[in-house]
Order: sequence, then C-alpha cells, then structure tokens
Amino acid sequence: MKITKQNAEHYIWGDHCDGWHLVKNQDLSVIQERMLPHTSEVRHFHQYARQFFFILKGTATMEVGGQKIRLHSQEGIEVPPLTPHQMLNESDEEVEFLVVSQPHSHGDRVLADEF
Repeated sequence: MKITKQNAEHYIWGDHCDGWHLVKNQDLSVIQERMLPHTSEVRHFHQYARQFFFILKGTATMEVGGQKIRLHSQEGIEVPPLTPHQMLNESDEEVEFLVVSQPHSHGDRVLADEF
C-alpha cells in the first residue's frame, strides 16, 4: 500500500509540531515530522535505537552530545544509541524532516536530564 502524509497515522508533539508514522513496526520506524518556527524537542537519548535525521525542508539545528550542528535541506545526521540529542528549529520557517529509527524508538527514550 502506498503511504503518504494524508493516510499515515498522525500525532501532535511538543508545541504544536506534527508527526506522521510512515513505517511503524518493531524493527523499523520512519516518521516525517514538521516543526514550527522557534520550537524544539526535549533533550533525550535512546537506550537501543539508532536514529537518522534527514532534513526535507528548512534549516534545523541538531544538538548531539553537546555539539550544535546546522542541518540544511537534503542534509542528515546519524545519532547512535546512548547519545544525548535534541532537534531545534531556531529559524523563522517551518522545518520538515524524516526520523528513521532502528529498532523503533517508542518506549526507548530517556530524558537526558534524568540520566
């Protein structure tokens, strides 16, 4: 079956940001997300999931292990398990990106401040 944002499972996270589950199973998760200007996710890490973030539209800032990295459209970054990270949209434009997690990251997230 063809998957699109229109038929994928949708959820809202953070400060009115959107997510669409394009692939959602135990071995693999692919999510398309949209962040409004000047929003961010909480700093966290995953015990088991390895993630890859790929920017589709806009410019995002990814903080990985204490280092801020600017990601532009068509750029990505891999985040290994146990690595604290945080996606931020510090721009005045929306950011859209893919998050690929293997295995899925649901229930695997630990807030970095709690560790």
